[in-house]
Amino acid sequence: MEMFLLVSEQLLMMLILMAVGFILSKKKIIPENSGTVVSKLENFVFAPALTLVTQFNNCSIENFMNNSNLIIYGLILVIISVGIASPLSKLFVKNPNKDFELDYQRNIYRYALTFGNFGYMGNFLVLGIWGSEALFKYLMFTFFVSVVCYSWGIYILIPKGNGTMWQNLKKGLTAPPIIALVIGIIGGLSNANAYMPAFVMTALDNASKCMGPAAMLLAGIIIGGYDFKELLKNKKVYVVSTLRMFVIPAVFVIALHIFGVSKEIITFTLIAFATPLGMNTIVYPAAYGGDTKTGASMTMISHVLSIITIPVMYYLFVILL
Repeated sequence: MEMFLLVSEQLLMMLILMAVGFILSKKKIIPENSGTVVSKLENFVFAPALTLVTQFNNCSIENFMNNSNLIIYGLILVIISVGIASPLSKLFVKNPNKDFELDYQRNIYRYALTFGNFGYMGNFLVLGIWGSEALFKYLMFTFFVSVVCYSWGIYILIPKGNGTMWQNLKKGLTAPPIIALVIGIIGGLSNANAYMPAFVMTALDNASKCMGPAAMLLAGIIIGGYDFKELLKNKKVYVVSTLRMFVIPAVFVIALHIFGVSKEIITFTLIAFATPLGMNTIVYPAAYGGDTKTGASMTMISHVLSIITIPVMYYLFVILL
């Protein structure tokens, strides 16, 4: 029960930060392009800094070898998630072949059914509740989740006509979070932080602490740019949120229980796949002139629902089972 309350408190704290971002945006206290600025800070500075610090401090050869199985579990689960999302997305947007806009809408649902907010929100939850060592293990678990997200995931979110498939895949695989993850693992394995000036590690550490709060503020800022009531009207988003945050992760966790997998892996599975729908369904469509209203609705509804669903899922599938 203590852990259940800790998870709930962490989520409520995140909701407060989202509310602050929402008010700042809605009241026009901050400039209209604030969402873009914060998003770039997250992508290019804060998230990579957190990854680097975590990997440098925890990714020893012994730790890497002892937890290498986490990478395999993450890979298997994200492949299954991609396989599930493709047919399910057809239930939300039908017959898109002759209509570019419908085809693109289906891809937004495919992405949402495949990935939760495993990065910004997942990292924040794990770090806040279990600490840096657990975050290292979680980053191992989500290694291939990140690779698939920043390659195939970003590719389907970019509207057709904005580069070839390979150009978009290359763009995703060279995204700062992926580069930081690879550099961090190599740096950790080679004990690079022992040779770095202390002020460099301090700078990275300070930047990393901004990742979680900035991510939640960003969610609120983005939602604040839309008509709140209009975002609530998309009934399909409620169904997608239920599938993404409850049904699909429940199936994963029950299967893992049947196979006798450890509670640590089950916990990471819940954090990675039961988190709310991520903000890439807004950020990348916006950058290429695609629809952002559906993504904004997904972000708002799922993040609010997660205050209830994540603690309940954790209680049912980790504490009780």
